[in-house]
Amino acid sequence: MKRFLVTTALQEAWGTGEPVLFLGEWCLIYPQDPHSLGFDAQVMPYHWDDRTKLFGDYKLVSASYENVLSQLSSKLNELHGVDRSIGYWRILIGPWLGLFMLMIFDRWSSIRQAVNAYELSGSIVLTGGEESLVPNDMHDFNILFPGDEWNHYIYGLVLEHFASVPLIRRQRASSAPSRAQLSSLAIKRKLKRHLGQFIAQFGQLWSRENDAVFVAPYLTMWEEVELSVRLGQLPRFLRQAPAISGTVDRGRRNWSLPGRGGVDFDTVVRALIPHQIPCVYLEGYSQLTAGAEALPWPRQPKAIWTSNSFYSDELFKAWAGDKVERGTPLVIGQHGGNYGMGLWSWPEQHEIAISDRYLTWGWSKPSTSKLRPVGKIKYSRPVTKSYEQEYALLVTLMTQRYGNPTLSMYTSSLWLDYLREQFDFVDALPTHVQDRLIVRLSQPDYGWHQVDRWRDRYPLLQIDDGCSNINKLVRQSRLYISTYNATTYLESLSMNMPTVIYWNPRCMETNAWVQPYFDKLRATGIFHETPQSAARHVTRIWDDVSAWWESEDTRTVRDRFVREFAYCPDDKIDRLKNAINEAATVR
Repeated sequence: MKRFLVTTALQEAWGTGEPVLFLGEWCLIYPQDPHSLGFDAQVMPYHWDDRTKLFGDYKLVSASYENVLSQLSSKLNELHGVDRSIGYWRILIGPWLGLFMLMIFDRWSSIRQAVNAYELSGSIVLTGGEESLVPNDMHDFNILFPGDEWNHYIYGLVLEHFASVPLIRRQRASSAPSRAQLSSLAIKRKLKRHLGQFIAQFGQLWSRENDAVFVAPYLTMWEEVELSVRLGQLPRFLRQAPAISGTVDRGRRNWSLPGRGGVDFDTVVRALIPHQIPCVYLEGYSQLTAGAEALPWPRQPKAIWTSNSFYSDELFKAWAGDKVERGTPLVIGQHGGNYGMGLWSWPEQHEIAISDRYLTWGWSKPSTSKLRPVGKIKYSRPVTKSYEQEYALLVTLMTQRYGNPTLSMYTSSLWLDYLREQFDFVDALPTHVQDRLIVRLSQPDYGWHQVDRWRDRYPLLQIDDGCSNINKLVRQSRLYISTYNATTYLESLSMNMPTVIYWNPRCMETNAWVQPYFDKLRATGIFHETPQSAARHVTRIWDDVSAWWESEDTRTVRDRFVREFAYCPDDKIDRLKNAINEAATVR
């Protein structure tokens, strides 16, 4: 039987009447399911249900990334009449290119699986407003890629390479998201950037051209002052600069990157890059470099340190790429969890690749000489008297509906498996503990309708939609329950908050070298590999959390784990000073 291919949740592209193949669970918006739609529908299994395949595909794309980055760097040099190094382009375009390639591999793999497994009668491709689906910069890209409109457009571009699938082109009824609409979501960010530009201009009055530069370092204002003084310079308080905007010019996108031909991933991703490369790297590049040169920042800094701007701050990346190319060392500080632990991590891989020194929260690897374990950059205040509080706080994970496999974590429709594990945890709790449980959801929702799913399953459970102050919730709780490998439980452990952690190790894989640390956490009841085990432990300690948390075994294991992965040393500023001075002297 032939089936009509549906790639996204945009119902105007679902066709009419004939049997349908939904490409994945992301096509159905809760409470929709294929059995209640009133027509013959099947949902294709997700190609990354096989985690071994997922890791293998990640390694394949990582290897391809290096080849594509080299060719794209040469092409951009040619288009802009410059002679920049691959290191410069890695800093500037690497965050976008790496994510884009991983996402295209996911979309291409799903299409290929459908073509190989089914006889497809066709698929609808909506047209119109394509320019609004080309990102201006990384901020635009981050807003676009989780959405149905962008993904429908990308699936359409991928389908053009599969001649066996007839494409029906229709003018879209709904307008694609405009850049003005996207920008309106970031008014607060823009105001902060303009204020930062004013502060930077003011600070220029007393700074020197060879001062070390800190941009978004995750320090408090007073810590920046102290570090500046320790480095023998006056504080400057540099902040992110206003964004640069470009306008899509199709005439400037009429080029390609050489490939092998056919319908393999390498060919498809090289064909899509000219369609999707952000405007700021192409049409707006001259304006970008002019803006970077005009920044009132030191001309020959002895070192550059950031914990965040290397990702989305285009002016910073252009400025830093130029300085690094001229010999200035780049220091990057770890800014979240999972680093050093996950079996794979695109953010960690990229950040270490572009940095001369990488400042970790305590961990190190003998095979990577760039790492410096300075401890957590941003401290959280320890909790007190938590045992007297009434509630337990369950903190949950949210992922985009469309695949984004940057970490060894749940991605796309695998989140539904994760959700079922959370339901298993709640089901395994006795009623008196359920009545004192607050479920903290994560935002944004990405169209999963998680609040509805939880309320339909547990009408009486206390649900926090993820918009309230989590620090207030933590301090109202006697127990913190974390369900995924990221910053959340590192924060709670470093705060000495009684913490229970659980996740499925088959879907949240860790490196072999960190396994002994989790083995010790498991032996003391902090870490669990099933929700049922975590629920039994929570039930067992509920009436006397302090007896468990303050026991010698638990304190010893917690302290050792925190020292390795969430260390809060008293001499943090000295450690930062030494790391920056070291980077400045050895490059």
